[in-house]
Amino acid sequence: MSAAPVVEASDLRVVFPGGLQAVRGVSFTLGRERLGIVGESGSGKSTVCRALLGLVPPSARVEAERLSIGGRSVLGLTPRGWRDIRGKRAGMILQDARYSLNPVLRVGLQIEETFRAHHRISRAEARRRTLASLEVVRIDDPEAVYRRYPHEISGGMGQRVMIAMMLAPEPDVLVADEPTSALDVTVAARVLATLDDLVTRRGMGLILVSHNLDLVGRFCDRVLVMHHGRVVEELRGGAL
Repeated sequence: MSAAPVVEASDLRVVFPGGLQAVRGVSFTLGRERLGIVGESGSGKSTVCRALLGLVPPSARVEAERLSIGGRSVLGLTPRGWRDIRGKRAGMILQDARYSLNPVLRVGLQIEETFRAHHRISRAEARRRTLASLEVVRIDDPEAVYRRYPHEISGGMGQRVMIAMMLAPEPDVLVADEPTSALDVTVAARVLATLDDLVTRRGMGLILVSHNLDLVGRFCDRVLVMHHGRVVEELRGGAL
């Protein structure tokens, strides 16, 4: 694990209109490891991650003593500042990635666009890297998937396509918010194996958000348990 944290959050608070405190003084650090955040619906686990990436509604108030990614504070960033953070330093995978993809654009072209947006490369090189990235996330026939539209791929394949897209900018941290909840057990295991392999080989930090205590306890190095917007317990992986 790197001595310098990839993510630092100290006394993070998120308040919605009407005084609703969704996150109440959450603190944690993330190194080159797998950190799980678990809790029941409404515990604030997803809000923590959205605050970290500047994705809470504009009406919400985000406050913290420190909130940083890769040593850079993300408090009060401008839209341009967020563009430098999202993708380049941090990526996010949602529950059903197919709905995050453009439905009228082929899968391969969407990944290509991500490569070209973050690297000064030709279209031919972007295509080569796209096919290689699909192989990395264990897609057996990259050429076929490259040509498909989002509605033509399964949920598990959609998650792996989104992982490939989020990895194109080579971020330091990947946030996965309930990435396996809509998948069957076998496909979910493949997605988690892909994430595990990438964290190990690329030296990334991973935040896995879930309500599945058993899954997170087996997969993650550390686990934060949230309740009513607070971290009520921190455990080592395997202790759940």
